[in-house]
Amino acid sequence: MSAVTSRLSRQQEKKLCSMLGCNRLSLLFKASVHGYSGGAFHQKCNLQGPTVTVGYNNSGYIFGAYTSKDYAQTNQNIIDEKAFLFSFNEREMKKDPLRVVSGAGQYSLYDGPTGPHFQSLVFLYDDTATVYSNPGNYNFDPVEMHGNNLQLVECEVYRVEGAGSLMEKPWRNISWTSERRKALMDMITGWTHGVSSVKQARVLLVGPVGVGKSSFFNSISSVFKGYVSSQANTGSAGTSLTTQFRTYSMKAGKDRKLLPITICDTMGLEDGVNAGLDIDDFTSILKGHIQDKYQFNPSVPLQPESNSFCKEPSLRDRIHTVVYVIDAGKLKLISNKMIEKLAAFRRKANQMGVPQLVLLTKVDEACSSVMVDLKTVYQSRYIHKMMQEICVNLGVSLSNVVPVKNYSQDLELDPQTDILLLNALTQMLRATEGFFEDFNEKDE
Repeated sequence: MSAVTSRLSRQQEKKLCSMLGCNRLSLLFKASVHGYSGGAFHQKCNLQGPTVTVGYNNSGYIFGAYTSKDYAQTNQNIIDEKAFLFSFNEREMKKDPLRVVSGAGQYSLYDGPTGPHFQSLVFLYDDTATVYSNPGNYNFDPVEMHGNNLQLVECEVYRVEGAGSLMEKPWRNISWTSERRKALMDMITGWTHGVSSVKQARVLLVGPVGVGKSSFFNSISSVFKGYVSSQANTGSAGTSLTTQFRTYSMKAGKDRKLLPITICDTMGLEDGVNAGLDIDDFTSILKGHIQDKYQFNPSVPLQPESNSFCKEPSLRDRIHTVVYVIDAGKLKLISNKMIEKLAAFRRKANQMGVPQLVLLTKVDEACSSVMVDLKTVYQSRYIHKMMQEICVNLGVSLSNVVPVKNYSQDLELDPQTDILLLNALTQMLRATEGFFEDFNEKDE
């Protein structure tokens, strides 16, 4: 899955952040990718808190509107005392931007099924790449606002991160002490499930390209090694860096004791036909037919007559838990095709009785407050909303969604990062217990 990127330059983003008094802008919607329609806009931007709409035209104008209110399609006119329109020209960045507020007591925006509707400016007008402009509640000169050029070359909507981004209290309790870190490590190293023929739980990581599947394994391995290390391939690319099915065991401490879990990594999911992991190979992995280091061919799934096909897999070869890995900062940018593909994988795993969790990665990159202090992850309104949205899209309960920060840039271990990672691994082992409850010694 190729990344959806912002059209704003760094200088332009800084200018907007200065106007908005915020720390950061997080891209939610890009019309050239998601569609020039009110429906596409609302699908990505509803219930996101404060947002700023940014339009671009060929005359060099960057103009739009800010609202502190949620979009919810209430079909009501809204008064927002903090709302304003803005404009600046990319060819005159040194000039102060235009800023226009609505008149006292006048409606600031209409929260209906259309594109961003700020009374005097309506973006994606009639579901097209145009703007309706009629100074009224907002009094401005059209030439100064957009140069009388109402044809959009792009329209983007960003979530505005800043003050008020944290809840008063954490909604999920977690201990951040060194004692808790040690207790989690001891719990994991001593974990057993009661089926003697299977020494290690096999957990499969599945997700779009670039979400941090391989980085998660590297991060967990680092925690138990006592230093940041890298074994699985990681990086940034338009297609999956993992092209093989890989199984990774991990060892703990100086005595190198084998942990009771194997992390299985596979190709990333992609939107296109004959690209990324397909559901036939996914099914074969779950059943234990695909062996370590099998080289995927996205055009043709593994066939039973292949030498790489394990014809009679045992219980120890099967997948005992599936973990879907999602980038917290890009959930809103996941295509409908990708959501449908993930849902199909969910249905297949359900049919086979395999427990499933969701791992929400890169929470520090997704929320500026969490980047400053990882312990605020369960106070972040944005992270909470993303977790709730995952529940709706994938049909999982909130208790089955766990956030983490991987070691992708750090050179040294961090206790808070370790605790999030260890909590996630503990949840995977607990989910796996449910799988083994369906088996006993006579089933081996």
